[in-house]
Amino acid sequence: MIYKFVDGGEAPVLLDLALVRAVLEPHDVGDPQLTVGEEGGLEFWVRASDGSEAEIFADAQGVVVHRPHAGGVWGIVAELVSRLGAVIIDPSGAVVVCQAEEHAHLPAGMQDDAIVIEMTGEAVEAALLGPRRP
Repeated sequence: MIYKFVDGGEAPVLLDLALVRAVLEPHDVGDPQLTVGEEGGLEFWVRASDGSEAEIFADAQGVVVHRPHAGGVWGIVAELVSRLGAVIIDPSGAVVVCQAEEHAHLPAGMQDDAIVIEMTGEAVEAALLGPRRP
């Protein structure tokens, strides 16, 4: 899950959906007519150049990355997180991954356990899933 926090606030702030579209649309292989849902949410079936894929659902509250494959799709996720100035929260709530710039914006209760990384696909994948085995 991808959320954006500002100034340590407990609640995530609204996301820029135009930016979400700008990052994800070039990689979307789904039906363009289905990109915008009935409630205004966005739906993408994203494929990276290596063939890895993920379903991504977004609304102004946050982004959910569903069934991501190992590989290049994590680079697309990392680009989205970086451009939004957001953080990744593992669905279990056990792991928060962010860049150094976003760490101070996290709620105080999340800062101590957050994993601060360079926002690359490889780093995100390793932080959330562990290192990939050859």
